[in-house]
Amino acid sequence: MLIRSHTCGQLRESHVGQTVRLNGWVNSYRDHGGLIFIDLRDRFGLTQIVFDRESGLAADMMASADKLRNEDVIAVEGAVRIRVGGENPKLDTGKVEVVVVALEILNKTDNPPFLPDDLGKLPNEELRLTHRYIDLRRPSMQRILALRHKVYQTTRRYFDENGFLEVETPILYKSTPEGAREFLVPNRHVPGSFYALPQSPQLFKQILMVAGCDRYMQICRCFRDEDPRADRQAEFTQIDLEMSFVRRDQVMATMEGFVRRLWKDVADVDVPPLQRMTYRRAMEDYGIDRPDTRYDLKIKDLSAFAAKMDFAIFKSALEKGKDRPAYNSKKGVVKALRVPGGAEKLTRKITDGYTDFVKTFGAGGVAVVKVIKGEDGQPKLDTGIAKFLEPLKAEFLALLGCQIGDTVLFVADVYAIATKAIGELRQKVARDMGLVPKPGAEGGPWNFLWVVDFPMFERNKETGKWVAMHHPFTSPNDDQMQAFLDADMDDEVTIEGIVSAGYDVVLNGQEIAGGSVRIHDRAVQSKVFALLGMTPEQAKEKFSFLLEALSYGAPPHAGVAFGLDRLIMNFAGTDNIRDVIAFPKTQTGADLMTRAPSPVPENQLRDVHIRSIAPAP
Repeated sequence: MLIRSHTCGQLRESHVGQTVRLNGWVNSYRDHGGLIFIDLRDRFGLTQIVFDRESGLAADMMASADKLRNEDVIAVEGAVRIRVGGENPKLDTGKVEVVVVALEILNKTDNPPFLPDDLGKLPNEELRLTHRYIDLRRPSMQRILALRHKVYQTTRRYFDENGFLEVETPILYKSTPEGAREFLVPNRHVPGSFYALPQSPQLFKQILMVAGCDRYMQICRCFRDEDPRADRQAEFTQIDLEMSFVRRDQVMATMEGFVRRLWKDVADVDVPPLQRMTYRRAMEDYGIDRPDTRYDLKIKDLSAFAAKMDFAIFKSALEKGKDRPAYNSKKGVVKALRVPGGAEKLTRKITDGYTDFVKTFGAGGVAVVKVIKGEDGQPKLDTGIAKFLEPLKAEFLALLGCQIGDTVLFVADVYAIATKAIGELRQKVARDMGLVPKPGAEGGPWNFLWVVDFPMFERNKETGKWVAMHHPFTSPNDDQMQAFLDADMDDEVTIEGIVSAGYDVVLNGQEIAGGSVRIHDRAVQSKVFALLGMTPEQAKEKFSFLLEALSYGAPPHAGVAFGLDRLIMNFAGTDNIRDVIAFPKTQTGADLMTRAPSPVPENQLRDVHIRSIAPAP
């Protein structure tokens, strides 16, 4: 074999006159009579090679060259010269070409199902994932793989410089209730017993802090048996971190330094200091705990104003939980969203559709009013609930700062439902109004934000039981610790008001990292388990190793995990997580290339003491 001396993206004018050897795939073929031009491709780029009959090339080699087609794998040897047909400015190697004197065909391809280029419309995703080895040859996919590699290297360098040890944690794990459904793995040695694949290394990294590791990091695989979506896979990668003898601000400062280093190394962007926003402010202004602050549509609570209106729907909503404190999930509220310029762009058909939209989040509908120019040139309320607002028009316009041409949208319900519904509506309205900028990778802004002071607990919508908003190992905030320890287990209002020491990094409306100060006291951890509905026996059965570890000198510790795949999505400018994973699963969790998951022989099931009750295919 003609072992390559250079890559297909390496040759420049300085190589003219040298004899070189290149290996790669045929990217394109052009026959110009006595000349055959081929663009040879590897992951480093393209080089034009020339088979010239007039240069004395043997007839059999010329005949072999004439039979080359796209995706054949070849090796060539030849001399570098200035490109005769003129420079190709689209290629890094566009000033030179290689005149071939030797050709070796390493592999002839069958007719490929598609060509791995980025020209024109891509084949459908199912075909590309079935033949992923061809899809990955596309230059854009090669760039994403290289980008992913660069993120790995920057990550390891930064945390090594900051005293972190990279430690691997087990993949075969104990089943523990951490939120999502787990993947289970049967153990053939112990009938009826199962491992679980880790949703995250959360407990192991806390154990490492108890073990004196001090600072841990790992680029790790995590598994959650959840339905995939555009930005979520059942199998994904985290940059996982933990630190001892720290409080929240120290962890956040270290992670903010990582964000700055990563964006500088990968995107050549100088990230300014990250702003902080409390969870409560995020929910009040944006209706979501990962607000997209690139556009300035803010939600306003109009409950006090709405109480003055003679509008039955608002009055009915405000009667719900009226004796509960502000921000309680069951307290009735009226929320409003002012949309500048919406009177023209948001047609009746669009705003009618918003009612169906918010119903998917539990709300009853959307009330609408438009601010138009009256005959006297002054603002006039029109459509929807205008007649109910008219007696309070001046106060209403002043409260929201309304201008002629605005539309105002209202949602009324209990706090949890109204806030969620109008927060989702805000994002939809922004898309409908064309307010959402391009991704940062395409020249739009990179808006980073810390969201802090999350509630420690929330109610599960289906069961009504308390669940941890982050996870069961998150500590109450320092100023909340005593209130938590003193709280009556049945005091719903107090429990809902406990604030945790959790924190998330949000980028352009997407959570890219989340973490918290951990519980390092056994008594606090035991009370959390009890609040989540575990008996002492259940807590011991599930978490005996953690509770024991907390009894033997556990240091204060805290950590965070970055979603590596989401980081790559942002750098690559894609909204599809499957674009940035080499071998992803489909929306149904299938690997189309290997055809997994698949049935296994009966004898394999017997070995692990399992019997399938699924009907035969």
